[in-house]
Amino acid sequence: MLYAVPLPKRTRGWWPWLAGALLLCTAFSSTAYGDQAPSKRPNIIFILTDDLNTADIQKFPNISNLLFRQGASFSNFFVTNPWCCPSRSSILRSQYVHSHGVVSNRFPTGGFPVFRPMEDSTLGTWMHDAGYRTGLMGKYLNQYPQGAPWSHIPPGWDQWAVPVTRLYQEYGYALNENGMVFQYGNTSEDYLEDVLSSKANAFVGEGGDKPFFLYLAPVAPHLPSNHAPRHDDAFTDELAPRTLSFDQQDLSAEPLWLRERPPLTSADVRAMDRIHRNRLRAMLGVDDMVGSLVASLQQSGQLDNTYIFFASDNGFHLGQHRLEPGKTTPFDEDIRIPMAVRGPGIAPGSTIKQMSSTVDLAPTFAELGGGTTPPFVEGRSLVPLLQGRQVPWRDAVLVEFEHAAYSPLCPPTYNALRTQQYAYVEYATGERQLYDLYADPDEMHNIAAIADPVLINTLSERLAALHQCTGASCRLADSAGKSTPNLARAPPVARPPTA
Repeated sequence: MLYAVPLPKRTRGWWPWLAGALLLCTAFSSTAYGDQAPSKRPNIIFILTDDLNTADIQKFPNISNLLFRQGASFSNFFVTNPWCCPSRSSILRSQYVHSHGVVSNRFPTGGFPVFRPMEDSTLGTWMHDAGYRTGLMGKYLNQYPQGAPWSHIPPGWDQWAVPVTRLYQEYGYALNENGMVFQYGNTSEDYLEDVLSSKANAFVGEGGDKPFFLYLAPVAPHLPSNHAPRHDDAFTDELAPRTLSFDQQDLSAEPLWLRERPPLTSADVRAMDRIHRNRLRAMLGVDDMVGSLVASLQQSGQLDNTYIFFASDNGFHLGQHRLEPGKTTPFDEDIRIPMAVRGPGIAPGSTIKQMSSTVDLAPTFAELGGGTTPPFVEGRSLVPLLQGRQVPWRDAVLVEFEHAAYSPLCPPTYNALRTQQYAYVEYATGERQLYDLYADPDEMHNIAAIADPVLINTLSERLAALHQCTGASCRLADSAGKSTPNLARAPPVARPPTA
């Protein structure tokens, strides 16, 4: 068995960042950046965190100051599915879940084994075919590389550094580094986020005639949210956000899976506070990574010609609607994610309000790099929005989730339609949720039973059209037709009285 193959041990320090980058450059190329003229085409870096919600960005100085304040942030950016592997599959293929078919994190309904037959045409191959030097470092897909050799590298990636064991522990893992597997230990130097940071610095500093595309996927803040020892004393007084829906009292109008939730106990709340603090500490490793990467780009003279995208594969809830820590629900805490872009021509500190989705990322990268995408692509390029152009745009996004029996905390299978004003959900049980976000931004009053039937029918028809779309037809289904009311501007529904 492959698991029995002895692996060489590798430990590698990360501090100082610059020294690490210079030492590792020779592992990738003997050509320094200064020996070659920079490409006219932009470099592109995509930083994808794991389970980061929108609430805490301001707590991370490098992320907030170097990315969000120096670029454009998206206030309505959503995932196609609030679960790791389905969401990442949508990013790699620019397809909704009903098209790529990866509906969970584990085989036989999801995970790497289900995605593997699609690896011949992904974001990696499109950028490589466009002439980019490509790299993927960090988390790839859940259960990678099950069913394949530990040395497996998907098509399209020139540089590869992905854990094959103990992904979420971030210590004591084995790392596939360009087809060779190395075992890392449990010292501070082995912390995965720091190892990835050094490799990312080396990658962007390699130089050469080609522009680069780097998909950098740290594990933080995914549970157990292990962090670097230097961050042990951070956030000692932080508490999980006590939002209006935290330990929500009245769930009588909600579907059964939510009504069954008991109120939070004091022990539950204390545990959530501990989880919240550890998640913040883990994200400080990503914050250090961002600061180091921007410094490396600036030193090599490439910062002004590099787009840096920052996002998450899904959000995370902590006590909202009485929910235990987790994701997978159709609530905004889980489906709306932080998203920012800095780079050439993007106005610092600007905000983009149009409804956007992770299905849009790959077409955006391809257009920025002068590449082409296959006909099965279902997202829209964000380039016109980044350039501040007024173009026809969607007024709704689609979220799809399939219940997995191995994960009892998951809600039933559902499809959801999210517009500027409404969050509408249809469950396989026949139950529905509808929230008027203008009157009820915390999604505490399910008005599906009392809303105008015309509105319900309109939302249901739009949801069905998106759930059945394929390829280019999805870019028609996500926009209101002439005979359909513009959902983004529909009149508000009266808020029901609080019990």
